Amino acid sequence: MKKGIKIFLIALLLVAVLVVYTFSTYNSLVRMRENVDSKWSQVENQLQRRADLIPNLVNTVKGYAKHEKEIFETLAQARSKLLNSSTVEDKAKANDELSSAISRLLVIVENYPNLKADRTFVQLMDELSGTENRIAVARKDYNEAVKQYNMKIKVFPNVFIARMFGFEERQYFEASSQAKSVPSVDFSK
Repeated sequence: MKKGIKIFLIALLLVAVLVVYTFSTYNSLVRMRENVDSKWSQVENQLQRRADLIPNLVNTVKGYAKHEKEIFETLAQARSKLLNSSTVEDKAKANDELSSAISRLLVIVENYPNLKADRTFVQLMDELSGTENRIAVARKDYNEAVKQYNMKIKVFPNVFIARMFGFEERQYFEASSQAKSVPSVDFSK
């Protein structure tokens, strides 16, 4: 073989290796980018789940507080009627109302652990706790995918292919400084 043909074949082989490497790296980067996007989607799904649970939790707490508030208001009104009644008939009627309100309060106190609102609250709290755990796992998985992707686009010689095809670094999902402080929870509103 002539020297020129050998050089041509070697150059052709090098170009073929470079083309194969470029396509392989490009496809790998696309798969990794899609993995990052998929992991982010899971984070968003869990954040949405939490966002959907919060109103139910708040409404349950408000409903439960309203339930207690109603019985206390009924008790206060019945007591006031009793104290302000002047005739026997009015006192008897007020006494019946107060007795009825007290009976309802005792039933509530006696059955407190079995209240549907209480079970709903506990169930919602369990769901919220589970969702918080899912968010932590999804966030960890996302950050791991971002780490692998970012490393892949930064290492030599992949960095040239990544730049050529517009692969950009992804951001980690990190807790903000506000998230590190303990939130204040007030159910009195």
